Amino acid sequence: INLRDRRDSFPERLSGGEQQRLAIARAMIHRPLLLLADEPTGNLDTTTGERILELLLDLHRQAATTIIMVTHSRDVAARADRVLYLESGQIQDITL
Repeated sequence: INLRDRRDSFPERLSGGEQQRLAIARAMIHRPLLLLADEPTGNLDTTTGERILELLLDLHRQAATTIIMVTHSRDVAARADRVLYLESGQIQDITL
């Protein structure tokens, strides 16, 4: 997650993207059965966002973690096994 140089920094000294990456790392380290992710790539540059998405997908494949992710990115959603859309207050099920 590329935060080694920030390991002695307090959370309030980290940028929004750094805080987001740290939160994802802390969640992933325990290999949970369920991981809830609200816009996990939203505050990240494209390259870092792709790396984080790959880490999440690896966690899903290797640890059988179910990941429920909220995203506005169609590119991120396209990598999911199943996609649900919320339109006009109704959930639409679209399996990819």
